Amino acid sequence: MNVELTRFQVKEGKSSVVDEWMHFLNEHMEDVLVTLEGEKMYVETIFREQLDGKEYLYWYSVQGEGGVEVEESGHWIDRKHMEYWEQCIEKSFRPVDLQTEVVMIPHKVKDRMEG
Repeated sequence: MNVELTRFQVKEGKSSVVDEWMHFLNEHMEDVLVTLEGEKMYVETIFREQLDGKEYLYWYSVQGEGGVEVEESGHWIDRKHMEYWEQCIEKSFRPVDLQTEVVMIPHKVKDRMEG
């Protein structure tokens, strides 16, 4: 099981497109949830932050082993998600993987996730 939190920088001037992107994901949540099954993504959460005049998106995820990568998915929702990604995420900024120190998941929850 992989537990990750990664920070990505938003391109300058793309905040309104990020608004649209997040709205799109929330409005199409049923389709989003279907794609998570194939990715073996148990939990995926996107956080947003303004820091020192820059905007960042953080992806928090709990994922099983051997899932399909979102870039390899043929599902329309993933293709649209990746279009937004290309429009909004700054390629020159190296993503920051925050260090996982402690993972606290009760055994019965973890068993259900992996089962």
